Amino acid sequence: MTNVDIATILSRVADLLEFKAENTFRVRAYRNAAHTIGNMVESLARLNEDSGRSLTDIDGIGADLAAKIQVLLNTGRLPLLDELEKAVPSGVFAIMRVPGLGPKKVKLLVDQLGIDSLEGLEAACRAGQVQGLKGFGEKTQAAILAAIAFAKSPEHSRTLWNDADSTVQILLAWMQTCPQVHQIEAAGSWRRGRDTVGDIDILVECDGTRESAQAVMNHLHEWSEITAVLLSGDTKTSVRGPQEIQIDLRIVEHASFGAALQYFTGSKEHNIRLRSRARDRGLTINEYGVYRLAGQGEGGESELAGKVGESLAGKTEGDVYRAVGLPWIPPELREGGDEFLLAERGKLPVLVTLADIRGDLHMHTTATDGTATLGEMTRAAIERGLEYIAITDHGKRVTMAHGLDAKHLLKQWAEIDRLNASLAEDGAPSLVVLKGIEVDMLEKGGLDLPDDILEQADWVVASLHYGQSQPRARITERIIEAIENPYVSVIGHPTGRLINRRQAYDVDIEAVIAAAARTGTFLEINANPWRLDLNEHHAAAAKQAGVKLVISTDAHATSGLGMMRCGILQARRAGLESRDIANTQTLTALQSAMKPGGASR
Repeated sequence: MTNVDIATILSRVADLLEFKAENTFRVRAYRNAAHTIGNMVESLARLNEDSGRSLTDIDGIGADLAAKIQVLLNTGRLPLLDELEKAVPSGVFAIMRVPGLGPKKVKLLVDQLGIDSLEGLEAACRAGQVQGLKGFGEKTQAAILAAIAFAKSPEHSRTLWNDADSTVQILLAWMQTCPQVHQIEAAGSWRRGRDTVGDIDILVECDGTRESAQAVMNHLHEWSEITAVLLSGDTKTSVRGPQEIQIDLRIVEHASFGAALQYFTGSKEHNIRLRSRARDRGLTINEYGVYRLAGQGEGGESELAGKVGESLAGKTEGDVYRAVGLPWIPPELREGGDEFLLAERGKLPVLVTLADIRGDLHMHTTATDGTATLGEMTRAAIERGLEYIAITDHGKRVTMAHGLDAKHLLKQWAEIDRLNASLAEDGAPSLVVLKGIEVDMLEKGGLDLPDDILEQADWVVASLHYGQSQPRARITERIIEAIENPYVSVIGHPTGRLINRRQAYDVDIEAVIAAAARTGTFLEINANPWRLDLNEHHAAAAKQAGVKLVISTDAHATSGLGMMRCGILQARRAGLESRDIANTQTLTALQSAMKPGGASR
């Protein structure tokens, strides 16, 4: 089983245990384990095969959880989950997809009103039955009714990019063991780095014979993660893979591989504009190659020789774009926006890469709701080659995460001072740990820690966790107030969205960006695959306004540091270069770029 499979099952167990009002610590153990495993880059299956290592080496995984994971790896099933599912109505999970409805509230709806489906919940809201329950009320009922459409939308049942990527990597590794595979690539929305993926497109080149094509498709069918073969033809097969995601595999000839890769990468809007550009030059483009249209002479703008019906390009994507007078366009930019204009003018951005990142400036430890200690997070950062990190545990308002008051925060900062001294004992330190905090924007205004404390910090993230249903003007006012605080370095996950789970709160993002530009405050691209916030459109607007972005993982475990790649993809989709990202700079340059209140520290 993949890490995603296991994390999904453990999360489901946690929800069912909470629904049944089981022990809080037991629920938390399963939920933390799901979070940790879901963020892991290393395969649990591979770790389990290493005789020198144990599943209990993973943060937060004790002997009991390790045994259950072992059962999952060996059998693909968990008896505990089977038992819990028999005891819970089947419609519970559909109801839990409604933003704001956790297991406890869903249990109340089931027990008191007999609701067992989204349709039943919608009918109960319209009949005014929900508002009469303890802990709900008229406003909550209205919010639930508005959120049901969100839960029903097919868009919000798509697979997170990070989860799809786990499947893609394992699938590619499996297919590369097939002797007939000469070349293989994944395309579609996964390759463009979309935050969610509808299905997975795989292109394979073999020797062109029917026997080889069939051998390749049979090899896919033999993959242990396949749950169903949906169709199978001469050059295409579709299967159902992990998490029920559809996988479409196509056999492509060598001469057409680049053209097919470009075509099936998309997007639809990008391909329409590319084909239009080709027609203007007397050419046509499809998944097989670039061809000259009838009645068109040789040469011309495309400077390509060839006769009508003869392929002029197609082996590589670069050939396809050159055929229409353009440089190769990175997949992340292919959304039918301004990429063609930039390409024509020779101004395509040199997109930021993971190798450009020097520091990670948002993470949590066991001091609040993290699962790794300060020392463990530091060692993990050193292993990743980072030059600096900021420890940003929650401020006191986030009580559910055991947020720190001033006394406990200063104690943590003293520990960080000692750690930095230790790291610098033998000369230049391998890593500098910044004394940080994630303060909360209070519903009534202000931050949850005073300025005389924030003034002592190296790095301050300000985030909005509560009062997300307040009116647009009030939420915007709260964020701008935080931006104007001289000690706030960056606004964390600025719109509060949770992909597939919760809509962004209603905020005037243009006003937020303008305030950040005016004050020199950074805005965050939160790399957590559930967040990816700012989204690519807002991040591009921030760049246009002259605002520097910070890509941070918001890691709650050492494995969470690996999610930086998800934030990088989001930045690339926004057209961001290394110079647009503050934490691609050295620590000295970063501190110089901070606004006056921060730079003086």
